[in-house]
Amino acid sequence: MNLSTPPPLPPGSDASATPLPPVVAWTRAVAVGSLLGLIVLGLAWELVLAPTGNRTLALKVLPLAVPLVGLLKNRMYTYRWVSLMIWLYFIEGVIRASGDRGISAWLAGMEVLLCVMLFAACAVHVRWRLYRAHALAAANADAAAS
Repeated sequence: MNLSTPPPLPPGSDASATPLPPVVAWTRAVAVGSLLGLIVLGLAWELVLAPTGNRTLALKVLPLAVPLVGLLKNRMYTYRWVSLMIWLYFIEGVIRASGDRGISAWLAGMEVLLCVMLFAACAVHVRWRLYRAHALAAANADAAAS
């Protein structure tokens, strides 16, 4: 399946009758999975695997719990703003990967990877849903005009 060009919608289709493309379900699963992975990684990192001595750093995962509900409810607005918020965690991962040593550097690399996966999933998800909405509006406008 080519991600750059979405398939055309059948003529006369409406939003309730046309199922979501498989790529939308797939990107939703990747986004939710990578967000859950970031939450688990952040907690495990600061509390168990490589604690810095200040357990309050585990609170950094609290902002990640906020968009989880929106992603599970498939809210477009949540996909948009989480794709911007995630860059803060990406920056933290890059800084800690370049400055820390040992297991902490590996964990930071995992954080960077999960952030990139979450951003890509959100970007593709939003693109496909917007394309689908525009295609449905155009199909409905064509059906109303004829």
